[in-house]
Amino acid sequence: MTDRPAAHAGFSFRRLSALCVKETRQIMRDPSSWLIAIVLPVFLLFIFGFGISLDTNRLRIGVVMEDRGIEAVRLAASVSGSPYFDPVFADTLAEVQDGLTRGNLRGVIVIPQDFTAKVLGGHDQAQIQVLADGSEPNTANFVASYARGMLESWLAARADSHGMSFSEAVSLEPRYWFNPTTISRNYLIPGSISVVMTIIGALLTSLVIAREWERGTMEALLATPISKTELLLSKSLPYYALAMVAMAICVLIAIFIMDVPFRGSILILLLSTSLFLGSALGLGLLLSSATRNQFNAAQGALNAAFLPSALLSGLIFEISSMPLAVQAVTYLVPARYFVTTLQTLFQAGDLLAILLPNMLFLLLSAVFWLGLTARATRRRLDG
Repeated sequence: MTDRPAAHAGFSFRRLSALCVKETRQIMRDPSSWLIAIVLPVFLLFIFGFGISLDTNRLRIGVVMEDRGIEAVRLAASVSGSPYFDPVFADTLAEVQDGLTRGNLRGVIVIPQDFTAKVLGGHDQAQIQVLADGSEPNTANFVASYARGMLESWLAARADSHGMSFSEAVSLEPRYWFNPTTISRNYLIPGSISVVMTIIGALLTSLVIAREWERGTMEALLATPISKTELLLSKSLPYYALAMVAMAICVLIAIFIMDVPFRGSILILLLSTSLFLGSALGLGLLLSSATRNQFNAAQGALNAAFLPSALLSGLIFEISSMPLAVQAVTYLVPARYFVTTLQTLFQAGDLLAILLPNMLFLLLSAVFWLGLTARATRRRLDG
């Protein structure tokens, strides 16, 4: 069977509305669609929100007390009082070295034998040793930074107890913009919504055309005068509405359950989500039209949606630190622009200098994927 000419069918809003009603009824009767649109985003968002964290708030470290003098004991007490350390005390380095090797300890603070004598003598510079597990560079940096902060707090407290003032050569007073609490969840959750919606959008439409082929109803559709445009729109619009429901659920969970502040405009959020769903739904339709098999389409959609959006969007791995060839590939990933858009809306607000370029790229991406789907879809039985 050859393609029907577009002029023969034309475009009819009446046919489109009838097809959309048919597709909506299929959605209402299909529990898998509700499972994908309602249950799956909640499940994934809770995994991202509570299962993934870049914060290191409590580090288990060893404290070697080679000196039992009063200043060494006070320093050890300062370590115990730190909200960032969970100390394990020992008399020798050999006692905690095995724990550091096995990864049970993230670092070791060694207070040497002559620490108290040097502090009280005032002639020599007293030193302590900080060992960190370098197999995890970020955690090692946390150990060093927290140990430095703990030592400065101890020095300030000691100076105050002696009626002296403690002053540093340079005093730093950090101020964090956009995320003043420095909680990684406020950064991860908006970006995670992008990954979740990529998966949801692609999965929802990856089954629709393949389902028609497997059930044998595509032949009946092709026997009618519907055009390719009407076919694709009828397979997109109902699932667009369902995906917007999933997006609303994700945003509400982020704001009211996970306490992520939202500072942007709801209108811009709706517009950017609509542009992004054009890419996600188009990807699913393309795979569904190309494979004509629900299982293969779903597997392809899951891989094509999750891996690029998680690895190449800048959510976890900084794009600027990637090789140039990989950075070039990220420009083809719609989630890259949606991650930046959502993080800006949640953390900073309506910064149009950031939002408008990303929304433009989302528009171009939607046109590309939907156009590719339209080109790949054929109104004939032989594929």
